[in-house]
Amino acid sequence: MKQAVVPHAEVDHLVVAGATLADCEQWCEATLGIAPGPGGQHPLMGTHNRLLDVSGPRHPCCYLELIAIEPGAPTARAAGLRRWFDLDDPLLQQRLHEQGPRLIHFVARVPDAASAVQALAHCSPPIDRGTVIQASRDSAAGKLEWQITVRDDGQRLMHGLVPTLIQWGRLHPADDMPPSGLTLQQLTADHPEAGVLADAYARIGLGQVPVESGPPRLTALLQTPRGMIELTSDGI
Repeated sequence: MKQAVVPHAEVDHLVVAGATLADCEQWCEATLGIAPGPGGQHPLMGTHNRLLDVSGPRHPCCYLELIAIEPGAPTARAAGLRRWFDLDDPLLQQRLHEQGPRLIHFVARVPDAASAVQALAHCSPPIDRGTVIQASRDSAAGKLEWQITVRDDGQRLMHGLVPTLIQWGRLHPADDMPPSGLTLQQLTADHPEAGVLADAYARIGLGQVPVESGPPRLTALLQTPRGMIELTSDGI
């Protein structure tokens, strides 16, 4: 009889979205003081990205993703299904166009994505994190393959504070990333329904992200060449 995998989640990566990838690149240099590293394209979603290693003692094997919809790129999603991270949401896109790139979400790494989805379904009220789908892209180190949760409506949930779940294959993007000079020191979450969010984190074994009661906000504290910098989602 197969033994159930106990969920144990870690912060895998931060998601900074922009109206365009060029906007993200300019934001990165202006805000963090360094140029982003290479990334790739996501044929499944019609998006593309640039990446930066932010691994540190508290959050090993962790990176920052700059992501945007790739102009003119088709998606392999079925008709009516939206892209990940709410990137098809008109209000989110309006904010990104008007205010520029910003932190919108984070992704948690788990050993078994299907088990973690089931764990969230047992929250009260139940949290539907979405379907576990297969995705991949080419990289300099080889083909990256992963399983990731994406809802049909593309929603992040609770203002981006319920993490997307990811289960990596043989390779992880951070394995081949050079040091960036950035380190994620802390990630915190604030939400009016702090109890619900804390329960969700506990059920997937995400112990590194403190939850407090307050207006919805994801806050990342990064050590950078310019000193300590705080990125916030501000309820977007």
